[in-house]
Amino acid sequence: MTRSSTERLTRDAASIRGASIWGRVSAVDQSVIRVVGLNAIARAGQAVEIDAISTDGESAALLGEIIAMNQTEMVVYAYNKVRGVKIGDRARLLDIDVVAPSARWLGELIDPLGYDMHGTKAPVGDKPRRLDSAPPAAGLRRGFGERMACGLNVFDTFLPICRGQRVGLFAAPGVGKSSLVASLATRAEADVVVVALIGERGREVRAFFDKALTEDVRARTVVFAATSDQPAPLKKRAAQLAMTAAEHFRDDGKHVLFLFDSLTRFADAHREIALASGEPPSIRAYPPSTFQALSSLVERAGPGAAHNKGDITGVFTVLAAAGDMDAPVPDAIRGFLDGHFVLERTIAERGRFPAIDVLKSASRSLPEAATDAENHTLLYARKLLGAYRDGEIMVKAGLYDRGADPTLDAALSIHADLDGFLAGKSGSIEEAFATLSDILREANVGAAPMAKVS
Repeated sequence: MTRSSTERLTRDAASIRGASIWGRVSAVDQSVIRVVGLNAIARAGQAVEIDAISTDGESAALLGEIIAMNQTEMVVYAYNKVRGVKIGDRARLLDIDVVAPSARWLGELIDPLGYDMHGTKAPVGDKPRRLDSAPPAAGLRRGFGERMACGLNVFDTFLPICRGQRVGLFAAPGVGKSSLVASLATRAEADVVVVALIGERGREVRAFFDKALTEDVRARTVVFAATSDQPAPLKKRAAQLAMTAAEHFRDDGKHVLFLFDSLTRFADAHREIALASGEPPSIRAYPPSTFQALSSLVERAGPGAAHNKGDITGVFTVLAAAGDMDAPVPDAIRGFLDGHFVLERTIAERGRFPAIDVLKSASRSLPEAATDAENHTLLYARKLLGAYRDGEIMVKAGLYDRGADPTLDAALSIHADLDGFLAGKSGSIEEAFATLSDILREANVGAAPMAKVS
């Protein structure tokens, strides 16, 4: 792009605004600017445009967002680097916290300020929405819908995802979260796919859009991205814009698959903003409002209201550094979601993808999402997976004699096939269960016979 998104936005805003009320810059501190004179009409979260001088001496404009206010001044967090701003520069308010998503956004890669990859303002729909809209009232929401085919064996059997469910992919960096998100975007059943890439590397954003998505999937997908180098307010805005678009399609009666990568980077962006506004740090420097911001965002996904057929099925990635699931953000997020799927580095290192540890993972849609026969199959499979985990070290050390434990013998006999199954793709839920049942029947031990999967 030849001009930044913020420059284009101020240009577009200038073409439509009428009379303006101006404030003045009273202090500048790195990315935080203090403005006086607008407190009577400003509101928290509103955008501010500040007249400044560019590095070549030309008049320029800098955008920011109001993150705190008091009786005399407001604190503005800049959307780009604070250069050329001086005490006394003029500042005015912009109304960019209301957007109007459109079906014409499908097939586009959109930045936090609503511009596509070619630098063109995304088309405007006819239903304006606030970026911080509330979710449907709890008493009006439906429960989970039908089980969603994901095209991956592990999800179509052990860890089902139902329409309207919200699940998390928990993992340390580099174990395949982004690849799994791309696979779900391509293979899972949904009318519309909305992807939010928050704090991602710029190269990977374009690679995801161009290479990870097939042409037919891209046509029903909209990707929102805020790269790692962008300021915290833009990362947070990209997340809110993506959720607002998902709500638009949900209210049109569509089943929306909402893929969010990652909640941890969203939490980090909120922490940066909250600390800059003066909020005191709490657990590991996360201010208390961080967890409210996370729950508010996640709660906007889920089943629609009873009078609407639309749902938002949310898959959120969560970075758990060094696999620490008890860190503040992963621990809190598990309580907000309807399932947590743990990706293990040890599994990834031996080449099995997706590297999901079934025994550490859970879907809260079970047992209701499966039939009695399917639940019986899953219970037996988990028993064998647990037996292999508990006996693996002893077996590899040569301390186990075959025949001492019939359940471990059964687990050893099918472990390779079961591990391969967890890495496989499925044509349908029924096909995945049939394959799993065939594998388990090979475990010829004195356990209860397998129930026939209908």
